[in-house]
Amino acid sequence: MRLNEYYVTGLAEGEGSFSVSFNLRKKLKVGIETRPSFSISLNQRDLELVKALRDFFGCGGIRFSKADRTYKYEVRSTKDIVKRIIPHFRKFPLRGSKQKDFELFVKICEMVNSNLHLNPFYLREIIEMAYRMNPSGKRKYRKEELLKVLGEVKV
Repeated sequence: MRLNEYYVTGLAEGEGSFSVSFNLRKKLKVGIETRPSFSISLNQRDLELVKALRDFFGCGGIRFSKADRTYKYEVRSTKDIVKRIIPHFRKFPLRGSKQKDFELFVKICEMVNSNLHLNPFYLREIIEMAYRMNPSGKRKYRKEELLKVLGEVKV
């Protein structure tokens, strides 16, 4: 199945997500792992379409969620996001509310790709931007918890 570029952008507008998650990791100097991801979730009967998305972008993976019976196409590699995902949405832009999230996502991914997330000063900025994205989304940690961990980092 060959997908049209504009169709992919429209699908992402409706069913996609640009997100940045954080995990506490004591082994890291800054104590926080930063994980950008792009995903599109579709009903289990659309598995062929999900596979076509993976083929379209040439990266990422597919996983099944028993909870809501969907397949999720997801790209977590910052390198792939910067080289494949971001250029697509720059060339075939989103038109709705996700465009604002995308712009923040781009800034964050570029910072992570430049390893700035390993510096407490820049990580604070990344956290602030990430928490302006997807205001209705669920988060593992409150922003204040992450900033507190950062405040305890010895520079």
